Order: sequence, then structure tokens, then C-alpha cells
Amino acid sequence: MRIGELSERTGTPTRLLRYYEEQGLITPARAANGYRDYDERLVDRVAQIRGLLDAGLPTRIIKEILPYLDGPRVIHLTDATPEMIATLERERDQMTDRIDCLTRNRDAIAGYLDALRGHNGHE
Repeated sequence: MRIGELSERTGTPTRLLRYYEEQGLITPARAANGYRDYDERLVDRVAQIRGLLDAGLPTRIIKEILPYLDGPRVIHLTDATPEMIATLERERDQMTDRIDCLTRNRDAIAGYLDALRGHNGHE
């Protein structure tokens, strides 16, 4: 498929898909005419990349663990180095801190909305 179709199917702008390619996160084949040909499997791979980016992982870490990704959102590391484990533990801990902060903010907003609804008589 062409980059436009991959973009449409993944909801990822073509600019970002080209960036993923520059970073070595995806690798399209080349057709005889020189055009990039994006394999069907890249639809799931782009979803994996986006999920990892949304989780806060930087592309340099994603590039290291991407070869171990078996399927969408499933990570199988069989030969991780101590440095990789330490890096992933730091990233996990930072994500946990962000989740805790977001949870507190969500709960505060929910409480505020409940107070507003109660004050205004809305249910």
C-alpha cells in the first residue's frame, strides 16, 4: 500500500510515518518503480509505535524493543541487557508517576463537576 493509505488506516499523518521511517521504526519495501510499498503488517506496527509513544517512551527506546514485539501491544524480551531492563524500569516508573498525577487531576475535576451539578441543581 502507499503511504496515504497507511496514513488513513492508522490515523497517522504521513509526516509522522516518514519520521518513523527515518528513525528506523518502520521499513517499507520498494516497488519496481521506486515507490515505497507499505506492507499490511505495518498497520499493526504503527499502532504499536503510537501506543508506546503515547505511553511516554522515546523513539530511541522504542527502536531497541521493537524487534521483540510479537504482535500488537505484546512485548516479548528474551535477551534484554541489564541496561535495557534499567531503562525500561525507569520509563515504567515515570509512567506510573504520570498516571498518578493524571488520576489526581481527573478526580479533582470530577469532584468539581459534581459540586457544580449539585450547586446548580443539575443531575
